Amino acid sequence: MKKFAVFFILAASAAFTVPSFASRPAKTPQAKQTAGAPEAAKTASTPEMARWEQEARDVTILRDNWGIAHVYGKTDADAVFGMIYAQAEDDFNRVETNYINAMGRLAEAEGESKIYQDLRMKLFIDPETIKKDYAASPEWLKQLMNSWADGLNFYLAKHPDFKPRVIQKFEPWMALTFTEGSIGTDIERVNLAPLETFYSKVPVSQNGPAFDDDIEEPGGSNGLAIAPSNTVNHHALLLINPHTSFFFRSELQMASEDGLDAYGAVTWGQFFVYQGFNDRAGWMHTSSGVSQLSFYLETVEKKGDRFFYKYGNQELPVETGEITVPYKTANGMAEKKFTVYRTQHGPVIGESDGKWLTIRLMNEPVKALTQSYLRTKANNYKSFRQTMELHTNSSNNTVFADADGDIAYFHGNFIPRRDPSFDWAKPVDGSNPAADWHGLLSVDETPHLLNPKNGWLYNSNNWPWSAAGPYSPKKEDFPPYVETGGETARGMHAIRVLQDKKDFTLDSLISAAYDSYLTWFERPIPALIKAWDGTPSDNPLKAKTAQQIDALRGWDLRWGAASVPTALAMFWGDDLQRRFGPDARKAGIYLSDYVCTKVVPDVLLQSLAEASDKLAANFGTWKTPWGDINRFQRLTGDLVQPFSDAAPSIPVGFTSSFWGSLAAFGAHEYPGTKKWYGTNGNSFVAVVEFGDKVRARAVTAGGESGHRSSPHFNDEAVRYATGNLREVYFYRSQLQGHTERQYHPGN
Repeated sequence: MKKFAVFFILAASAAFTVPSFASRPAKTPQAKQTAGAPEAAKTASTPEMARWEQEARDVTILRDNWGIAHVYGKTDADAVFGMIYAQAEDDFNRVETNYINAMGRLAEAEGESKIYQDLRMKLFIDPETIKKDYAASPEWLKQLMNSWADGLNFYLAKHPDFKPRVIQKFEPWMALTFTEGSIGTDIERVNLAPLETFYSKVPVSQNGPAFDDDIEEPGGSNGLAIAPSNTVNHHALLLINPHTSFFFRSELQMASEDGLDAYGAVTWGQFFVYQGFNDRAGWMHTSSGVSQLSFYLETVEKKGDRFFYKYGNQELPVETGEITVPYKTANGMAEKKFTVYRTQHGPVIGESDGKWLTIRLMNEPVKALTQSYLRTKANNYKSFRQTMELHTNSSNNTVFADADGDIAYFHGNFIPRRDPSFDWAKPVDGSNPAADWHGLLSVDETPHLLNPKNGWLYNSNNWPWSAAGPYSPKKEDFPPYVETGGETARGMHAIRVLQDKKDFTLDSLISAAYDSYLTWFERPIPALIKAWDGTPSDNPLKAKTAQQIDALRGWDLRWGAASVPTALAMFWGDDLQRRFGPDARKAGIYLSDYVCTKVVPDVLLQSLAEASDKLAANFGTWKTPWGDINRFQRLTGDLVQPFSDAAPSIPVGFTSSFWGSLAAFGAHEYPGTKKWYGTNGNSFVAVVEFGDKVRARAVTAGGESGHRSSPHFNDEAVRYATGNLREVYFYRSQLQGHTERQYHPGN
């Protein structure tokens, strides 16, 4: 399972020596005004500022009446300059925090508690190596990275009173530290506790896995593609529905006279549209169950003052290096130094069963950034597939549609070719050469689809074996490591809304995306009712739960803000998760199946009784409508949001995706609250129709701006909560009458 964070966590990392950014002494009146300001702000009349001003004149930003930036430049580099400037205007804190994290510098902002999170990043990203990668990059990519840094530095120069948390000046190479826009990436599979245990004292014995082996159902994202044969207008349709932490991405458009014209969701700080569309094609990424990395158990022996590891008949020296992690204290900056270890498989990240654990993963930042950017300019299946041959979108599946009527599915994108006799879901023996990687599987060698006969395909973070119903890829045709997950309640729901429907439109695709059926309860509710029916009348639980059973007996398994049975089912399901979730995962059984086959009737009724009691205690009665409990609230622009029952909030009808809801809203109570507040799930939703012209509708959680004072901080909240998507102004002609402001960056 991918872990979800409040802000982004990265795709490829390593060792980093942090320069000092102490304020310069105030020697002149002008210096005094800017002392303590960002380095980029101290360039009032420099050639650098003159260059930025010229770049800004070549860029026009139109803000529509939702505050969304439509950025137009002469060149792609101009568009990058403008779009990153617009992102900084909307939420510089999230932009900077992503790069603080990416470069392993979070402890410089947040203190000692983040030291090992930074160490984890620095094991993979070495700035000196990244700088060499930048220098060797193709000129066109280098120009984009230059403009990216210029746009951020120009923003800081134009806002000298604003103080960044850590990064005083952005350098072009930094763009290569954050190249893939997912919310959870490969490096997060490294468990921080064993990493800290290992590097606090080497060697030690330690219990527990040094990797994340949680197999709980993933939390989110849906991609649906409909072929022209199944639509009223005979045009391909695409649903783009990422489930992430709220406010994790910006919504914008970037266009140039060089053929760039992409619209969609941009992970804060990146210069490419991560999930979106251009006028001819669209793409949606979903988190994959693919096994795209490997853990190795290394047999290590110390000889003299050096460590050696076994590999076949050889004993090879363990590589050593030093990483310094600066961190903030109450008395200023301090630092912690680590001697770190590495084998040919990768860095040592912990110890398990007396052996050192290493990890091997994809770490090719130039190719990754190239692929992320070039796919935004791909205008048909052939050109999009060419970008997939770079094989650096490591942890994602992709759903695709285009104006030629093609729909496609790509499973994973970075899958090492390995010996299938090993169980790659667990660490393998690093001393066995048979466990080495042997290149990568090609697109043709991985599960994929192009124009299946049924006219639809989808992915909801589930296995690919149901992606197009009977026309899906076949499990037996692929090695087992291409998929480590299974079917999900959302996957079954997607099939339900897609199959046997031939008259899709933009409106009906929206309806499908917000279809209220909760697939997970199809078996547990009947099992609960059967348990009640079979319980003797003298059992106190029978009387205590009689009214609740009546309510659930008549429930159509559909969520709704006014629905009392939805609230009761959510609290019952939540209780079941706490009681039986760990045992079900340990047994490798989905919770819904576990509840129906392993839990005795009395316990099912006891769980329902306790859920009812909690509802009554918190809200006065168990007969509480779901929307009175499940709320959307945005009070501040903080990375970690505060919540309050006393402050305004909005009812939300849809539920966590765990229960099979395609529209996802991950909510729970917080300290001091009784209502449940969402922090993740539907974040950006778009439906797109491709024809002679592209048509789209979309909504973003809350609003585009991260500033509470902005009218666009929460102006989409009601639309978000009700699934009322607004028109996307893709063409400049559509912006006429809908433009709030037109300007050049810095103006």
